[in-house]
Amino acid sequence: MRVARAVLDCLWEHGVQYIVGIPAGSVNAIFDELYDLPKIQPIVVKHEGAAGYMAAAYAKATGGLAVCIGSSGPGATNLVTGAANALREQLPVLFITGHVPVSTQGLNASQELRVDPVFSPITKSSVTVQSTAQVMPAIVEAIALAQSGVPGPVHVAIPIDIQLAECPQPPVPESLKACVRTPVRAATAKSLDDAVEVLGQARHGVIFIGQGARDALDEVLEIASRLAWPILCSAQAKGLLPTSTPGFLGVFGFAGDERCVAFMREHTDGAILIVGSSLGETATNNYNPCLTGSRQVVQIDRDETVFGRKYPCHVPVCEDAATSLRTILQGLTKRFPVAKAIPGETANRHEPLGIEMTAPASAPSGEHGPDRYDTQRVLLRLQSLLPRDTRYTVDIGEFMSYVIHHMQVYTRDSFEINVHFGPMGVGIASAIGWKLADQDRPVVSITGDGCFFMHGMELLTAKEHNLSVIWVVFNNARLGMVHQGHRLQYGRSHACFTQAPVNIAKMATAMGIRSARVEAIADLDGTLLETWLATPGPAVLEIALVDESIPPMGDRVKFLSSFGHE
Repeated sequence: MRVARAVLDCLWEHGVQYIVGIPAGSVNAIFDELYDLPKIQPIVVKHEGAAGYMAAAYAKATGGLAVCIGSSGPGATNLVTGAANALREQLPVLFITGHVPVSTQGLNASQELRVDPVFSPITKSSVTVQSTAQVMPAIVEAIALAQSGVPGPVHVAIPIDIQLAECPQPPVPESLKACVRTPVRAATAKSLDDAVEVLGQARHGVIFIGQGARDALDEVLEIASRLAWPILCSAQAKGLLPTSTPGFLGVFGFAGDERCVAFMREHTDGAILIVGSSLGETATNNYNPCLTGSRQVVQIDRDETVFGRKYPCHVPVCEDAATSLRTILQGLTKRFPVAKAIPGETANRHEPLGIEMTAPASAPSGEHGPDRYDTQRVLLRLQSLLPRDTRYTVDIGEFMSYVIHHMQVYTRDSFEINVHFGPMGVGIASAIGWKLADQDRPVVSITGDGCFFMHGMELLTAKEHNLSVIWVVFNNARLGMVHQGHRLQYGRSHACFTQAPVNIAKMATAMGIRSARVEAIADLDGTLLETWLATPGPAVLEIALVDESIPPMGDRVKFLSSFGHE
């Protein structure tokens, strides 16, 4: 058995069904073995950067390991941004890269570059193996490390001559066969007791969730119901809870709901329970101090490095969110057997401190007439025409703030918005990863022309695998977010941020992909969208629209418009 086959067998044993990347000389042994191993399907992309985003989305959707592959040298460096994104998103992605033969290392071989130091700062582990005996221990250890504790990316580089070598030993050493992921460490009994005490004694409070609460939503809702506290989420966590969830106020943070900020500014005492948020810039409305105010802060996260970085943390609970919340709920039930009721509550016991629990401010408003053609109206019209269980992957651009602020959430886990690392084109590629993970659920990617010109060729990847994904491309012939940011910050925008308009629908047609171009609100055709989703293969809906409105970025607008001024 060749080493390359042993690696693939090991990946299959660990649940890997897809390998995403681009074949090349230094990884050709692995791709050759895939001929005889049809149970693992190669997804050949158009750029390695997109492969990293696809794999990250697949890992997030399935909760399991995803695998990327690239050549030595440029193939490996093209994967770097994907690895950095997976690290920021805490997702278990194994990056395998080729390397030049051991005998030619240091001799300026073609595509030679030692990349383990390049990957080292953006992965949990990065190694280059130098012998056949090192390969399987490195692979198995990397798989375990990627999924242990706080998940994250790992990297292994394998020289091509080692890939082609015969294994002088069993594929997986006996000492490593029992190597499995280790869970996040358990929270201390004191931290859990302290959390129960603070939450139970608080007269009132609020729950703030980030995307780390994804697997603990039922527990969050139980705690919220018992304490009768409202729930807010970060922009990154939009889509985890439906808009109609009792007690759910909406998004606090970038492009969030104004009433969330108003609530936090008005009620600054009591307690706050923070679940699964690293409290970064976009989650906190530019580190707005009203998020914590004078509240007692209980923060739950599997990553101990997030506690106390910018905000006070009176009770840090370092553990898996679902596990710790169940323990806290048991403690509340035992020590505070009478469920809390908010003073002055109305018939809706989730109504927080007098704030009316109506639909969020992002609901369609009467000021936008039926024929008005702007970003908000287009998005709301699109959502009304698409199935309620549609999953939206949202790219980086001017349109993103409109999505966060205005679009409704009808079902859990329906938005994938990457405002943490924020790489352009991530929404294009991640749509394919999500679709591979769940081919029954409708997937729609919302992107822009700037992102499309970076990673739009991945539509061919979807075409080659017959994946029914719709890409909605907002085309304003400019870098919209850059344009708006410069207008706000400097009072002007450089001409180089715009370009001659390109008909993206015709580009898609030239690639043999179904497409349509929208130039007015009346052009949005529900029957066409329904047909596209019901038949195999990708489609492009181009929205030709220049919207000069200031995007609803919340406090970000104030920050940019006042930056540099006294």
